[in-house]
Amino acid sequence: MKINFSTATFKDFENIPEYDMMQRADAYYDFLEYMKTNGHHHYRLQNNTGCSSVMNVGVENITKEFVSFVTSDYLGFTQHPKVKQAAIEGVEKYGTGTAATPLIGGYYSYHNELEAKIASFFGRTQDEAVIFTTGYTANSATLQILLQKEDIAIIDMAVHASVYEGCILTNRKTFPHNNLVALEQILKTSENQYRTKLVVIDGVYSQDGDTAPIEEIYKLVKRYNGYLMIDDVHGVGILGKTGRGTIEDTGLLDKIDIITGTFSKTFGNLGGYVIANKSLTNFIRFQSRQQIFSATTPPSTTTGIIKAIELIDEEPYWRTKLWDNINYFKKGLDDLGLDTGTTRSAVIPVKIGDPHITGDVGRLLMEHGVYTNPIIYPAVARKDARIRMSVTATHEREHLDKTLNAFEDINKKLHIAKK
Repeated sequence: MKINFSTATFKDFENIPEYDMMQRADAYYDFLEYMKTNGHHHYRLQNNTGCSSVMNVGVENITKEFVSFVTSDYLGFTQHPKVKQAAIEGVEKYGTGTAATPLIGGYYSYHNELEAKIASFFGRTQDEAVIFTTGYTANSATLQILLQKEDIAIIDMAVHASVYEGCILTNRKTFPHNNLVALEQILKTSENQYRTKLVVIDGVYSQDGDTAPIEEIYKLVKRYNGYLMIDDVHGVGILGKTGRGTIEDTGLLDKIDIITGTFSKTFGNLGGYVIANKSLTNFIRFQSRQQIFSATTPPSTTTGIIKAIELIDEEPYWRTKLWDNINYFKKGLDDLGLDTGTTRSAVIPVKIGDPHITGDVGRLLMEHGVYTNPIIYPAVARKDARIRMSVTATHEREHLDKTLNAFEDINKKLHIAKK
């Protein structure tokens, strides 16, 4: 079988029926080389400086500085001196690692402190949190242990890949993104068929940057005797009156059955968390394979996260600066006639549609000194390719203007503005 590289996507190489694993790998290697030759290989580039709004990046054996929109360090906490100092102190006090799983010797006082801190952050003082080594496994490992063949997960089609992986052991139905009519129909037809009905949504969706209608979804879920899980990784620290995310303004922080998230974005570190009532968290701790068989997060990570959580309240001006940047940048893109969709967050897409034109835009942005993420199928629908950007509090006005000027120039060449 000969694959047409000019129309191929990453997904085409997942399973080529007549190819064994080495043949598939060889074909994919050739495809990546093809992408490099046409300037569309924007993935796994080597960063030579820390996570920031300006980064030194290696591209085709050349290193140079770029204005960067590829990280989700929304408040700049990966470089915050207080967060770094807390991480250093964690190493000095406890060392570099835990060398055990939490079940058999790898659970330390700083893990307990972090679990209490993140639960309290959301006002869930009567509940508990479980921490994971990544946000991905917080979703996947939790769903795999909570839902079995007698249960059903009802998920918004735009949720993160970790949710899809978490549903491999259970029944699953998806509903069109934010479509309440379709959700209610699934809830109605599932009401007496399954033991557990768990609806899973994001607070902020990672590709469009839009938000879920949480109040309406919550009412529907409870009307049909279901449970609700919300992953708000792109909302926490950014949205909500005090930065508690999309759920805060609904008044439902204490009512959502399961809240999940990551420490790798707003909190500038690594790890994930699940917040629920004590029965559920206890069950997860002792049944989740990731909790049983994977070592816990090291002290440097954990103590750094604790300080970052505190900074949300101690230094709210970072969120103010972030929103100044978001509003300025989005208005600039909209004024150019570019399609930024329905974003209401720090995730700002420029929707283009054609994946190969999107690749060309990514290449031209790099030539202008702007590092972004071209997103194509299967991360989004085949005809919904876009340039995805994450705005941060550490972007300065000159960074945003440079990027807007680059888009203006590219639009003159490729005509990517809305018709």
